[in-house]
Amino acid sequence: MVSRQRRLLSFPAEDGFLINALLVSGEFSREKDLYDTPIVLLVHGVLGHFLARGTPRLLPNALEENGISSFLINSRMAFTGQMFGSAIFDESIMDIEAAVDVLVKEGFRKIIILGWSLGANISVYYSINNSHPNVKGLILEGCSSSLPLSNKNRLEKWNSVPSYDHIYDIAKKVLKPDPITTQNDRVFIVYRAWGPTFDPLDVELFTYRTWWFMRSPEAYNAKTNEIIDGVKIPVLFIHGDQDYIVGHEEPESLVEILKEAGNQDVELKFIPKARHDCMENPAVTVDTLIKWLSKFKD
Repeated sequence: MVSRQRRLLSFPAEDGFLINALLVSGEFSREKDLYDTPIVLLVHGVLGHFLARGTPRLLPNALEENGISSFLINSRMAFTGQMFGSAIFDESIMDIEAAVDVLVKEGFRKIIILGWSLGANISVYYSINNSHPNVKGLILEGCSSSLPLSNKNRLEKWNSVPSYDHIYDIAKKVLKPDPITTQNDRVFIVYRAWGPTFDPLDVELFTYRTWWFMRSPEAYNAKTNEIIDGVKIPVLFIHGDQDYIVGHEEPESLVEILKEAGNQDVELKFIPKARHDCMENPAVTVDTLIKWLSKFKD
């Protein structure tokens, strides 16, 4: 008998960044059953697993109740790292790669990556570059078709201060001579980023360097619609039917790109009565995930 586990782990990414993680699994009659059952590697949005509600907090226990283990990592993007300079989009796939290596060494053979919100875009970027043979599938929740375009459209909608183009112009000057190697960076505030007022609720903060690699016109790896055709493993999109941050047309367009690229194992499920976080309707969300994950149990 393999006992129920709630185990905290810490391990470094390739560049030395320390990742904190939580392994959640239930009882299994044999060790082989534990390792042959799919395990879901959860990649969070901007807040990190231990600050967020919904999917990061509720899903692991719900999966465990249905016989599915999970592994939650707090990557360098956590705790609004975009404000403190650590959240470099292109580097974040090293965190997923390190987590996959840990699970492989533990003995897990069927790893499914679930990326929520920002984590979905990161998971796509990982999947076209460093996907281990033990990574068998990809679940994308609330996935934007392009983080730069999403940011540009939102700032233009609310007439932000500064504007998207002004931020880009300043960033080019601040990050000279090269955004990758520069030692220059500083925090900036975008007013009217999420709504029509100057209230804190409508404000957004970045450093110029974190914005550059996540939101600027140069953030090529965050333009999911331009790279997702390289994903060859099965993909499930789940999306709240009332999502006010990412529109229905965005996952729909990504599904079409994948299918046109030859990946026919792609599904899209809209979750009723859910917004950007599908665990606002846990019954339907968990049922959808368990049914899709069952294909990997054979």
